[in-house]
Amino acid sequence: MIYLMRHGADPSERYGGWSAYGLTEKGREQVHSAKGNLYNKGITQIYSSDLVRAKETAEIVANSLSLEITYLPQFRESNNGLLAGMLKTEAAEKYPGMYWNALGWTETWPKGESPEQFFHRIQSAWYEFKKQVGKSNVLLVSHGGVMNIILCLENGIPYTNKETRFQIKEAEIVQVDI
Repeated sequence: MIYLMRHGADPSERYGGWSAYGLTEKGREQVHSAKGNLYNKGITQIYSSDLVRAKETAEIVANSLSLEITYLPQFRESNNGLLAGMLKTEAAEKYPGMYWNALGWTETWPKGESPEQFFHRIQSAWYEFKKQVGKSNVLLVSHGGVMNIILCLENGIPYTNKETRFQIKEAEIVQVDI
């Protein structure tokens, strides 16, 4: 069984993506509330994106489950390049109309990646990860965009950046049967 967990809340006034910002106080509270849902699941290992907000989420859970964390940069959120961590008001001035769901499939964020590149990165990482963990009970802490792609792959639904097929809440845990 693979459990997917989205990180807790990060600063809502800033772009996420490859931002170096961590969890807000609300985000830490969300993770502390959610971690109890992972007790008695037989989780043997925690894996996490190496972005700060995911790392902090994984550390809270790992401390409570007494488990080690393996960081996997391939499960980072979309690389939004120059917009990473930028105030949304500043981004609206510098890059008007530039939003994830407005990008063409092969169009990149400024100095970032395209929806196509993001999809293929996560698709490749996910299939390799599933082979690596086999039938173990593990937790993967990551991001909403990453989880959306994984759930599309697992449910046979075509992925598109134009529509979020799976609305994953902050600190939400989703179970994937393998």
